[in-house]
Amino acid sequence: MKIAVIGANGRAGRLIANALADRGQDVTAVVRESNRTRARFALCKDALELTARDLAGYDVVIDALGGWAPETMDTVWKGAQHLASILSACSTRLLVVGGAGSLYTSAERTQTVTDAPDLPELFKPVAAAHDRALKDLQNRTNLDWTCVSPAADFQPDEPQTGNVIHAGEEFTVNKDGKSMISYLDYADAFVNEVLNGHHVRERISFLQS
Repeated sequence: MKIAVIGANGRAGRLIANALADRGQDVTAVVRESNRTRARFALCKDALELTARDLAGYDVVIDALGGWAPETMDTVWKGAQHLASILSACSTRLLVVGGAGSLYTSAERTQTVTDAPDLPELFKPVAAAHDRALKDLQNRTNLDWTCVSPAADFQPDEPQTGNVIHAGEEFTVNKDGKSMISYLDYADAFVNEVLNGHHVRERISFLQS
């Protein structure tokens, strides 16, 4: 399978690119500077400057763009919208590293994690950026997309357990009442979705059991 990982030098993108390469996939790391992954190929270009021609021939494109600083946060939704636009009406599947803020917390799907009164202000801007990206994807009918949200507690330094629960659009907790996943477990589950998943035009989520 020929796969491009946009934002491959980022925390999630690097783990996803490495996991795909380790499974023998034909991976291209799309980065703004030198490739720091195990991907065999690299394309150095800003994500917002990518063209349909740059991504022609790929079976899957992965949007792993992130941004926490105020000056980079718009990249989350602008990147997703740009990639969705240049991949529209072609057979390439787009998988997006999403956020947990838009997971529903009510059965009526009228409230989300972001609506919680105790959500720290620090997380609200990035949650809004991921939510904007998701809403744009949901309005597209000529693109095979999948948005993959992590658990609410997304841990960069925790080990890989291999014990992952596949959830849908609802905020879900494990048997201990926790919504947590390590970056390593998320990356592995994400790659499983890339290679074996069939959740086209759906948002799914993962958490550790």
